[in-house]
Amino acid sequence: MSSAFKLGLIITLLSVGIDQAFKIYMVDYMAAYPFGIEVTSFFRLVMVWNSGVSFGMFAGGETTRWILISLSTIISIVLLIMMTRAARKFLASGLGLVLGGAIGNIIDRIHFGRVADFFDFDLIVMRWPAFNIADVAIVCGVAILLVDSLFFDDKSSNNKT
Repeated sequence: MSSAFKLGLIITLLSVGIDQAFKIYMVDYMAAYPFGIEVTSFFRLVMVWNSGVSFGMFAGGETTRWILISLSTIISIVLLIMMTRAARKFLASGLGLVLGGAIGNIIDRIHFGRVADFFDFDLIVMRWPAFNIADVAIVCGVAILLVDSLFFDDKSSNNKT
């Protein structure tokens, strides 16, 4: 097992653990605050259940739920395989974050039938849809993967003409 894979696996497990611990706490805690908690003028903690994907797209019933669980599981397996082959810790870290976030949201879909979201930003120009720690892990992981592909991709440096 490579050191890059070990790091990616640790990041995956930490992402899932932090996400799920926070969700367990917040689902119970937010029950007392049905209208949310205003933290600042632009940020609230809320309890939002999302049966779809990003921005609530593809929200639906049980069939949609199991399709999303199946697709997310397949993507997670692909990410895990990619992580086993990652030569760089930076790449494995990005894959680990995306994988951890995906697993966190899969657990929600299986356990609750939908994903628990808590962070609600009301920016001057728009209100951002509520999201959770798993979503943050996925976005950060994708950003790392983008940087890795732009600046550290071995294939692109070997194929220059």
